[in-house]
This record gives sequence, structure tokens and C-alpha cells, in this order.
Amino acid sequence: MKITVQKIRKGIRYLRHYGFREFVIRLQEKMEAENVPYEPWYARHAVTEDALRRQRKTAAGWKDAPLVSIVVPLYHTKETFLRELIASVQAQSYGRWELCLADASGEGGEEGLSTERIAREYAAADQRIVYRKLSENRGIAENTNAAIGFATGDWIAFMDHDDLLAPDALYEAVALMRRGPKRGSAVETAGGLYGAPGTVRPSGEAGAPGTVRPSGEAGAPGTEYEMIYTDEDKVDLDGKTHFQPHLKPDLNIDLLRSNNYITHFLLVSRPLLARVGMLRAEYDGAQDYDFILRCVEQASAVGHVPRILYHWRCHTDSTSENPFSKQYAVDAGRRAIKAHLDRLGVAGEVTANKDMGFYTVRYAHSGEPLVSIVIPTKDETESLEKCLESIEKSTYTNYEVILVENNSKPETFAYYRKIAPQNTAEDGRMEGTLPGGQRICVAVWKEGFHYSKLNNFGVSHAKGEYLVLLNNDIRILSPDWMETLLGVCGRREVGAAGVKLYYPDDTIQHAGIVVGIGGNARGIGQNMFAGERRERSGYLHKASLAMDYSAVTAAFMMVKREVYEQAGGFAEGLAVAFNDVDFCLKVRALGYLIVYQPGVEAYHYESKSRGSEDSPEKVARFQREIEYMRSHWIGILKNGDPYYNPNFSAVYPNYSLRDNSQHG
Repeated sequence: MKITVQKIRKGIRYLRHYGFREFVIRLQEKMEAENVPYEPWYARHAVTEDALRRQRKTAAGWKDAPLVSIVVPLYHTKETFLRELIASVQAQSYGRWELCLADASGEGGEEGLSTERIAREYAAADQRIVYRKLSENRGIAENTNAAIGFATGDWIAFMDHDDLLAPDALYEAVALMRRGPKRGSAVETAGGLYGAPGTVRPSGEAGAPGTVRPSGEAGAPGTEYEMIYTDEDKVDLDGKTHFQPHLKPDLNIDLLRSNNYITHFLLVSRPLLARVGMLRAEYDGAQDYDFILRCVEQASAVGHVPRILYHWRCHTDSTSENPFSKQYAVDAGRRAIKAHLDRLGVAGEVTANKDMGFYTVRYAHSGEPLVSIVIPTKDETESLEKCLESIEKSTYTNYEVILVENNSKPETFAYYRKIAPQNTAEDGRMEGTLPGGQRICVAVWKEGFHYSKLNNFGVSHAKGEYLVLLNNDIRILSPDWMETLLGVCGRREVGAAGVKLYYPDDTIQHAGIVVGIGGNARGIGQNMFAGERRERSGYLHKASLAMDYSAVTAAFMMVKREVYEQAGGFAEGLAVAFNDVDFCLKVRALGYLIVYQPGVEAYHYESKSRGSEDSPEKVARFQREIEYMRSHWIGILKNGDPYYNPNFSAVYPNYSLRDNSQHG
């Protein structure tokens, strides 16, 4: 990495903000070599001249091609930046655009006069460029609204005055508009998840976990995109040096409440804009965040183009380079999230993280519902005792514990008799009371180990409205874990929630599961950030942010009981592997979200009770379970996890770039 004065100054700012220890951690993450270096990767994946010629020819034949108005508020824009911005728009392979430049530079200053002169020069030469001089600078939101005011397009696209578009940006966005949401895809919006106009329903087709069905006047396959965004990266002052790619998932509402990951390049349809309204000046600094949240609440479908199509220029005054330059924006972002929750009737507190522009939402839970904690167990009483001790430290007290005993040694039963001395049934079930007064039940499963059947059997003995599936080798570190997870699972659109797990050596074991990647399990799924040091936050802090995933591990998972029953519990065709992934995909097929909540942490001592997968019988069983997953979920395994950008590695669980040689 080249050392510059600008980077030294940036380092000093970060040191002051984070303190020495956290600064060193972040610096180490920054300095680590990329699995696949980005600049050559970008060069390989950038559109070619041949492809651009084909795009121009194709686009010329589109009879229903929409007019896209790109709105740009100008303010003392540097000549080089403005010329390069306009040139990047003129280079688009899709030609039905207009560039709307609203100039709030005022009359004073050489830079302001230069901005007007250059903009008028281009507008005179190209009728697609429209320039308006504003009478005063009214702030970023109102200046942008002024540009929208004289835009005439079917779609409004938003661009900053010092950034650049890739030449295929508009073509790729319009191509996605024209294709529309695929039948069989899970198309979600915050509005859809809250009941209108479309929501995810089971498709009934093997391999397609969910499809959009009508819910009111709109629905697939007639649903159309009303909002589209793309991937982006950053460019240096020269506009040519590319770095820090931001490869995004499809719409991920919990991630969006943690960080405005959508940002650029954003396109919004006229009908959606009419419903949502303009940008709001009271959120200046995070006006785009507020606008995006309002859009996802009401859009019939949100589309994502997984290509780097926008280049965010870094200089000392830009938020991309110096997030501390606009502290007011952090508070505006927090207020934008809170207003979003209030509009949806969701009770929650929003706090700003130490990482600038990132937030934590703590959801309130309603009432004091009974939580049933189901723990399959065999011997290993020392681990079980530590697990129970960590549960007893919980600040939430309305819970019960169901131990599912599976062929333990006689001495283990002596331990059971201490904690559950009442033998209440012919099947050997034992009952007792924990020190806090909570019920504990030992339900005896006499057949061989079968993780799915053990959990289903345990749930049949549970009385709670919420279920916690927990391994016996878990030690919970967060005393308020039940309140936190109840707040998440209590949301009507959430089916289940998982947590952040560590190995005993303080490396990450689980931070969500991506389906369809990983070498060890033949590409069925993999725990994200496995093996990373506990203090690391990972790619764009994703190890430390609440977000939606396609699956989380059942080693520690909360699920609504009604959702567990709707999904049919754990599939009994899966004895050991993938049962939690399969279960989560069934929950997703019902239209519910699976949320990763890193605010709950625990140690996982990793399957001490079961032993290794080394016998011929176990190997054969493992292969059968792989085939089970492939036959039931071939759609997501083949097409990719919507919460994972296809440009990421199909092998490594750390959000590194996909090498051309990798196959998912």
C-alpha cells in the first residue's frame, strides 16, 4: 500500500476516534493481503468495447425503452470532476437519458463560476444535458429536489457531483427493469414483508424456496421493479485507481437498518417517487438513507444489479474518504432509521456504532412470553452444567429447559436425578425446578442419534410460545440474550434468529450461513467468518452487523413456535447434517426472514457428544444428506444465495472476491 500524506492524516483521525487497540485491529485487517487483489479483478470484469457495441445495438431495438433522468446537485464542483462526470454519462451504452444539473454554487468564487461555465458549455452541445442555476444553496436534499423538479424521465437516477458511472451502468439497470422479477424468485420489500403489495409465499416447486404471489392488487409475475441499485467501488482523485469494492446482497432489510448499504447507483421509478415524496432537508447528510428507507417500504419490488457500475470518488472532503467529516450525518442516519421503524409500527431503539455510518437496532419485545429452551444431550455433564449455568444468569426469567436425553451412561442419569428429581411418566420423563423457579424437563429419547428427531421430540414436550434450539456445549455470554432475540423474533416478518458463536480459542465459529458455497460440505452451505479472530468485524463490518441470511445454525437459534410447526419442524430425512439449513430454507419459503443477531454471543465447544464422521456408514449417510439438499433446494444451490453477491468467493467464507477458477 502506497503511503501518502492523505493516508497518514486519515490514520491519525482513525487513531483518535477508535483508540490505540481498536485502531491496530482495523489497521491489521486493512493491511492483510486480499485473497484476490481487486484492481486486476476489476480490470477483468469491466465491460469491454465489444460488449458496449452489442449493448448499443440491443438497446436501440428496445421499443419500450424508458427515459432515465440522472439528477446531480452541483456545488462549487471542481472542473476535472465535473468534466469526468459528464463524460461518464455521455459514454453510456444506453442512450435514452437526460442529465439534470442543478447548480447551487451561487455567484461568488472562481470554482462556482467555473461550474456554471462548464455545465452551460456541455448543455449547449448536448440537448440531453439540462442545466439550471439555482438562486441559493438550500442544502443537498433541496438542491437534489430542484433537479428532480425539471427532470422528465420515467426513472430518476441519483448521482453525486464528483463521482463516475461505468459505461454499462444504465444499460444493465434498464435490462433488469425490462426483465422484471423472475418467477420463482424471492422478491422482498419492507412493504411486501409488512403485507402489501406482494409478499413471499411458497411456490410448491422443488428447488424454489419461495416466489412472489399476489397480496392485493400487485404480485408476481406481473410485479415490476420500482427501485434498482447496483454495486459500487471507490476511485482515487485520478478517477482511475479502483479500490474497496462494495458488493451488495439483494434487498436485506436488517442490513439496511444497520447501514445504508444501497447508496449508489440508485434508480427509482416515477410512480414510486410520487408515492414516497421528495428528499427531506431535515435529514441532510443522510437524506439518501431516509429516502431509500421510504422507498423500500413502498416499492412493489426492489432489483439489484450485481456489477460494479458506480465509482465513488475519494478526496479529503468526501464522506467516502473521511467519515468523520460529517458527524451530523451520523445523527441524521440514526433519526432516519427511527422514523422508518415508527412508520412501520415497529418499536425499537437505534444507536450509532463506533464505526461511522453503522447502527444497532434493539427491538422491544411484547409481554413476557414463555421461552422453551430445547437441548439435545448425551453424557458430557460438565459441558451441560456450564450451559445450564449460563442460562441461569439470564436477565429474562420466563423460560423452561427441555433436556432431550439420548442414550447416556448410568452416571449421567444420576446427574439428571439431582436437577429433575420427579419421575412423572412411564416413558421415563423427569421433571424438576431450576434455582430461579423455572421448569426443567428431561425427555428420554431411546433410539439412536438423530438430530432432527431429537429436536422435534424435545419441542413436543415444550410449552413455550418461542423455542430456543441449543446445543449442550454452548456457554452463553450475553445475559440479556433472551430479550434481544425476543425483540427480533417478535417482529411479525421474522421466523427465526441466530447468534454469533466463538470457538474456545476466541475465533469465530458462526456469523450466519450462506447457502451454496463451501468446499467441505460440497457447496451446500458454510458458516461465515469461520476461523477469524473474535475482535475482527470482517468485510464492511458484516460479522458485527445484524442482517438477514438464508440460514443460521441451530446450535443456538430462536424460532417462533408457530413458525416451527408451519415449517413441519426439522426434516427427519436429515439425521445429522444440514437439518438447520433445510429448516431455515423452509421458513424462508413461508415468507419469513432469518436474522443474524451478533449482539448475542456465546462459546460453542463444537459437538463433543457426537464424535467424528469417519466410518463408512457415516460417510454414506453424509452423502445421502447432500443429495437430499440438492434434490430439495436445487434452485438456490444453482442460482446462488440472494443474500450473497455472486462476485464473492464460492469457497472462502470471508467475503473475498471470487476467483475465475472458482466454481459454486
